[in-house]
Amino acid sequence: MEFKAPQRPDDFEPDVRFAFVLTPAFTLLPLAGFADAVRHSSDEADRSRQIFCHWEVLGHDLSPVTSSAGFSVTPWKTFAEAGDYDYVVVVGGLLDHLNDISPDTYEFLRQHHARGAKLVGLCTGSFALARAGLLDGRRAAIHAHHRPEFVEMFPKVIPVENELYVSEGDILTCPGGTAAIDLAVEILIEHCGRSRGMKGLTALVVDEHRSAHEVGRLPYQDLEECGNWRVEQAVKIMRQKLREPDTTEHLAEKLGSTVRQLNRVFLQHANSTPQEVWRDMRLQHARWRLMNSKRTITQISYECGFSDSSHFSRWFKAKFGETPRTYREKRLAKQR
Repeated sequence: MEFKAPQRPDDFEPDVRFAFVLTPAFTLLPLAGFADAVRHSSDEADRSRQIFCHWEVLGHDLSPVTSSAGFSVTPWKTFAEAGDYDYVVVVGGLLDHLNDISPDTYEFLRQHHARGAKLVGLCTGSFALARAGLLDGRRAAIHAHHRPEFVEMFPKVIPVENELYVSEGDILTCPGGTAAIDLAVEILIEHCGRSRGMKGLTALVVDEHRSAHEVGRLPYQDLEECGNWRVEQAVKIMRQKLREPDTTEHLAEKLGSTVRQLNRVFLQHANSTPQEVWRDMRLQHARWRLMNSKRTITQISYECGFSDSSHFSRWFKAKFGETPRTYREKRLAKQR
């Protein structure tokens, strides 16, 4: 597959410039979704000219890069020929090919970040950014399937599983899939205005632009598919009883198990006890309600199974680093 750069009128300065860097075995959907959102915002109708946006595909050489689905894309320029960009978008893919990323790629990312370009990691592009040493101490959006490997490989990075994308100033990450479209639209709105930034959604048959805090996948949904029936059934019960959490003893009794057995299988599959998972599920749900409802903090605390708002605030701050009130105020202020 060879992408050719659509032409731009002479002497026209675009509002935003993107460089796409494809890692070996990259995933097609995040690249296609992000690029198509940019393409539609760049021109009138569906003419695909690079007017309001500019984009290029770069590589350490001009050899085709094969995606996880077998389609190949040929870079348009080498890193040595690169220009100036507002965003460098790293499209990740299969982790088995992480070691195949050229050292020149990491050096290019570090250099352009130092020059002021913002970096975007799509899918496992966050792994590449972390390996380049650019995510230490920062939050990064990670697909739940990749959390174990990410935590083991990059203990200095804070993984975030339940946000569609994470913005840490000059580095943005998303777990891939259709979330790449939402992240692209967010960037395009900032640089091209809301009307032009949202232009591609209709063409892409996307109903609406989702905010970063809309949960794409339920917390601990992977545990419902882990292959251990005790864990799977326990998590389903927990999800049904977020408002009324119970003791591990009662939970084990419902499953015909013992507390010891239940603790053991949860530590094996979740690296946490049942009560820790249950509390974390309630905190994740509470965070979602803070951003997507007008309920008071006291109401949310009771609706998520905490005895009072003070108890809720203590656990929330321990989990997310700030109180529920501060968390809501900061993020609502950014949306204004």
